[in-house]
Amino acid sequence: MAGNLTQNKQMRFENPAGSRQISERAYNLIIGGTLLYGFAVNAFMIQVFEGAFDNMNQWGLLIGYIVCIIIGAVLTRSQSGFISFVGYNFIVVPLGVMLTILLPYYGSERVFDAVVITGIITLLMMIAAGAFPHIFLKMGRALFFTLIAVFVVELFCVFVNGRDFAVIDYVVVLLFSGYIGYDWARANVYPRTVNNAIDSAVDLYMDIINIFIRILSILNRQ
Repeated sequence: MAGNLTQNKQMRFENPAGSRQISERAYNLIIGGTLLYGFAVNAFMIQVFEGAFDNMNQWGLLIGYIVCIIIGAVLTRSQSGFISFVGYNFIVVPLGVMLTILLPYYGSERVFDAVVITGIITLLMMIAAGAFPHIFLKMGRALFFTLIAVFVVELFCVFVNGRDFAVIDYVVVLLFSGYIGYDWARANVYPRTVNNAIDSAVDLYMDIINIFIRILSILNRQ
């Protein structure tokens, strides 16, 4: 299973015949612009649709969220930059809905602090990955198995033990911090195409959002 997943990830970043490579500057601008687009959509939804989803059926929202994320994950495996960007929106929009529901419970001060801390972590990990790319590129398998282990442990704690342990939030922050470094290092070794830039932005977006949500949880416990 792990081997197939690793192979699929590598296939996403192949450079098929006819795919035009772009300059390093353009490549990084597309990654940054795609990330900023996702965060801007989330911020817009939070401002405009605040309270709009509170009375909706929670199971319906959850099912819709899962379906959209799966569709987005499938579309971002395309070798077409346009289709990958469409898939990105299938991830960004449902996450925006969830953030619209979630953030009012934390208050603006904690949200601002979480944004700042997440930004600092992201910047530091990208700098570290730029300085030591070979170290981060070797972390993929370890990060994957750690993610699976954390997921299983958290499910057990919530649904079997009935408790939500604070230490899991810290572990998840560390885990996705490692993923930021890994995904940024990967982004810089694959062919510089528009599609690869968008795919890299999708991975980084998911890493950053996961850190942000867990930082919020940590701050809320204090």
